[in-house]
Amino acid sequence: MKLHNCVAVVTGSGRGIGREIALKLASEGARVVVNDLDPTPAWETVEAIRAAGGEAVAHSGSVTENGFADALVDAAVENFGGLDIVVNNAGYTWDSVIQKTTDEQFAAMIDVHLAAPFRILRAAQPVMSAAAKAEIAAHGTARCRKIVNISSVAGLAGNPGQAAYASAKAGVTGLSRTLAREWGRYNITVNTVAFGLISTRLTTAANASASIEVAGRTIEVGVNPDVLDSAASLIPLGRPGLPEEAAGAVFLLCTPEADYITGQTLVCGGGWEG
Repeated sequence: MKLHNCVAVVTGSGRGIGREIALKLASEGARVVVNDLDPTPAWETVEAIRAAGGEAVAHSGSVTENGFADALVDAAVENFGGLDIVVNNAGYTWDSVIQKTTDEQFAAMIDVHLAAPFRILRAAQPVMSAAAKAEIAAHGTARCRKIVNISSVAGLAGNPGQAAYASAKAGVTGLSRTLAREWGRYNITVNTVAFGLISTRLTTAANASASIEVAGRTIEVGVNPDVLDSAASLIPLGRPGLPEEAAGAVFLLCTPEADYITGQTLVCGGGWEG
């Protein structure tokens, strides 16, 4: 139970990678606030955690909504008494080559992948720093708290058709490195995990009916099968990653063994970096 007595918030944890992150943290003793855009998958994750003997609550809603960040942090404090781990995982892809990318499309990608984590971490700072200061005053040191922001190899190397998404994910790196410097005095580590090709509903082979609903928009998802085959052939391990493997990379940075690692980007891509 490496995360015993820790309180974690995981955004976008009703499905896919986020769900596996929440399940993994809970299996190691963390009490988890599960977030998803839709209430049903959020509660399904909570029920799975509770069925396994863990503790969790659901806080559904869009990470881009006004006031959401404060409400999410309040949910952690009100239900579990504090906040020790934040995983900014929520997001989706909305792809186009740049000449076809609208202002709305670009802004949506920046908002969900970069602005939302910024707001959540801004809201979390007073809670986490106050706890650290109290521990330092009482014991001379603070327990190590963890921030893990989710990025992508697209944010490191770029990817055709993802100017907006890649720009947002590149920004996550700058945000993480800056907060690593600001929050080190509170013994809070801030790192990024950049995923490669992970098998989720957003990266399955595209078909005419594959879409998601976000803020009243119907957005086509999936990847051209030829592109998938090409990408898989470039991965040294020879296959896309599984959501639970992606969750493992996040968990690594939440463990006590990673207490002296901060400001770093861990690529979870089977050896492929874009």
